[in-house]
Amino acid sequence: MLTLTDEDGHTGSARVQHAHQRATDAAKAEASLREQLGRFGASIFALHDIALQLSEPWFVPASVLNALRRDALADLEAQRAAGFVRLQRATPVEPPAPYPEDTLSFLGNVFNHKAHDFYVRHGVKVIAAAYEAHEEEGEVSLMITKHCVRFSMSLCPKQAKGVTGVQGTIRAEPLQLINGKEKLTLRFDCKPCEMHVVGKIKRGVLQQTPEAPVAFYKTRPHKAS
Repeated sequence: MLTLTDEDGHTGSARVQHAHQRATDAAKAEASLREQLGRFGASIFALHDIALQLSEPWFVPASVLNALRRDALADLEAQRAAGFVRLQRATPVEPPAPYPEDTLSFLGNVFNHKAHDFYVRHGVKVIAAAYEAHEEEGEVSLMITKHCVRFSMSLCPKQAKGVTGVQGTIRAEPLQLINGKEKLTLRFDCKPCEMHVVGKIKRGVLQQTPEAPVAFYKTRPHKAS
């Protein structure tokens, strides 16, 4: 029998019937027991200690020990699930904490009423629809990344800073990514060290109807007089 106990006091156990076989090498047999029983692999558990209670270090095939460990682990996971106590939902803060900004661009990725209402509840006044709403017809930042092509090409203005004869000659000018007929502009915001992949939505996509269209304010709403 194998019994497993976790740090929260849950226990799982498993049994297997197998004929006793004397080990020709007692030390090697005990080491094998510890090694096979301690292999928790990709499970959520990590081994802290193994205690063996044996009349003598019997030889047990690895296949038997692996099955014993798997069954004990399955039982332990079941016991943990049965003993799980869900925390009570916290009381919402009233009034809701204000959002740091009162305006959200399409980068806020607001595409449904629940997201829209959440930001309104937290004080956002102007909310642009997500890019998937097909309301951004011009060129916009499709991706903002810390990976910088100019840096990879040793053309980063920060790299040139302080280099005699180079300082001031390298600027973060736009580059282009070209794939067939498709062109994407790369713009560089060096202060936060970010690269923007800029593009325009395709006409065919623009003519499609979004799955969940939402009406948004295009300008800041006026207060009723």
